[in-house]
Amino acid sequence: MASFKPTKIQVYPKLGEKVTQDTLYWKNYKAPVQIKEFGAITNIDFSPVAPHNFAVTAFTRIHIYGPFSQEPVKTFTRFKDTAYCGRFRSDGQLLVAGCEDSVVRLFDVSGKVALRMFKGHTKAVHVTDFTSDRYQILTGSDDYSCRIWDIPNATDLTTYQEHTDYIRCGVTSKLNRDLFITGSYDHTVKLFDTRLDKSVMTMNHGQPVESLLLYPSEGLLVSAGGRYVKVWDLLKGGQPLVSLKNHHKTVTCLCLSSNGQRLLSASLDRHVKVYNTTNYKVVHNFDYAASILSLALAPDDESIVVGMTNSILSIKRRKSPEESKETLGQQTRRPSYRVFVKGKNYVPKQDDYLVSKPVKQHLAKYDKQLKKFNVSKALDTALETWRRHRKPEITVAVIKELDRRGTLKNALAGRDEQGVSHLLNFLIGNLVDPRFAPVLVTAAEMILDIYHSVIGQSPVVDRQLLRLQELLGREIDYQQDLLEVLGMLDTMFASNLPRKEVSNDDNNKMKR
Repeated sequence: MASFKPTKIQVYPKLGEKVTQDTLYWKNYKAPVQIKEFGAITNIDFSPVAPHNFAVTAFTRIHIYGPFSQEPVKTFTRFKDTAYCGRFRSDGQLLVAGCEDSVVRLFDVSGKVALRMFKGHTKAVHVTDFTSDRYQILTGSDDYSCRIWDIPNATDLTTYQEHTDYIRCGVTSKLNRDLFITGSYDHTVKLFDTRLDKSVMTMNHGQPVESLLLYPSEGLLVSAGGRYVKVWDLLKGGQPLVSLKNHHKTVTCLCLSSNGQRLLSASLDRHVKVYNTTNYKVVHNFDYAASILSLALAPDDESIVVGMTNSILSIKRRKSPEESKETLGQQTRRPSYRVFVKGKNYVPKQDDYLVSKPVKQHLAKYDKQLKKFNVSKALDTALETWRRHRKPEITVAVIKELDRRGTLKNALAGRDEQGVSHLLNFLIGNLVDPRFAPVLVTAAEMILDIYHSVIGQSPVVDRQLLRLQELLGREIDYQQDLLEVLGMLDTMFASNLPRKEVSNDDNNKMKR
């Protein structure tokens, strides 16, 4: 009796990931170092001065980490409540932070005690930043106001109260000490000039604004809020340029690469998207384990630091050229199979006695059912949820084997509403796939032949049949359009071919 042959699963070519320069650049980071903080990490800021330490604001503390340290080199704990938005001054010597208790504190990076405490806000201060002249501070609060403070005298210079909701982000101009921009939960972004008593420009983001970013030229502004990232042209009066919607949840922070050619956005959907600033298409994507609240890039993109809601700080550091070469060498080196082929070429001696061991054949569940001629159960097994979603080629292979045996119609018949629904779901998801279409078209015809008499009895099956009809209609339209394009291309190629001139002698020969 011949042994049972398992179902042959056809191996389809995989569409490999397109490797671009961006892919190589952004994948050239080591495995992330993860550090557990005391609470959700709301802000990360790199010092502009070497060795480019970075300040991490989490709960009631601000930790300062070195570029290669896994322990904080400095800690500021003089906060009575949750701290927010710890930011360095351009010389890296001072650090300012807001707090839930409405007090703004200024620290010397080399000390511990606050140098100045700015009191005037009545609610939590979520926004702090230094102006370009280094002597003033911008703050934005949940009391709907933003203020400019004088550092030497610790006095309030200017107060603006134009927003009608919490101010949760802001940025100062690095080219002009009098300009700053704030974003609020009232959906607006406002540009202020401290020489005037009111805002000079207002842009409507359409969602609560979570983060703002100025390009180095300061001609373009990027705002993030809701699922949208929007780019505004400030030189044209705040005209919207681009609206991006690539995240599934709220975008929480923005960042720009060192050369200004790549924009990064992070979201509560656990993804960091990298955009090309020329056409604003996504060129790379990072995945993380939890929702992201803060993101920062080190100068020259040496590190990517991400803060998450689960209090985890993730630090990815760029590989050195030597490490990159080692990784490349490990990827291209072929594995050694000496252990597996050991003794394969051994030649037995004349007196050797061969002890053969029967090899047990392990069959998949659907093959076991096929071996017992249980064709319906074999198809049920192939249509299990995880298999039809993750490995549809197995389901197609079983359908093809049943068709080869001539038992496909028997396997499809006699099913209840749920069974027919599973079949139609699988067809809707895979019928227009060119790899599976030749097999599934036959199955679809059989299903319609068997169950045409029960159409109208089940609303679920009726809806799926309508979807299948629409899907096939669209696919036929696509195929017709493609055939038309193919005809056009053939005409163009034929017209571009060099014409061969026929001589008189050849004409005479053809007449004879």
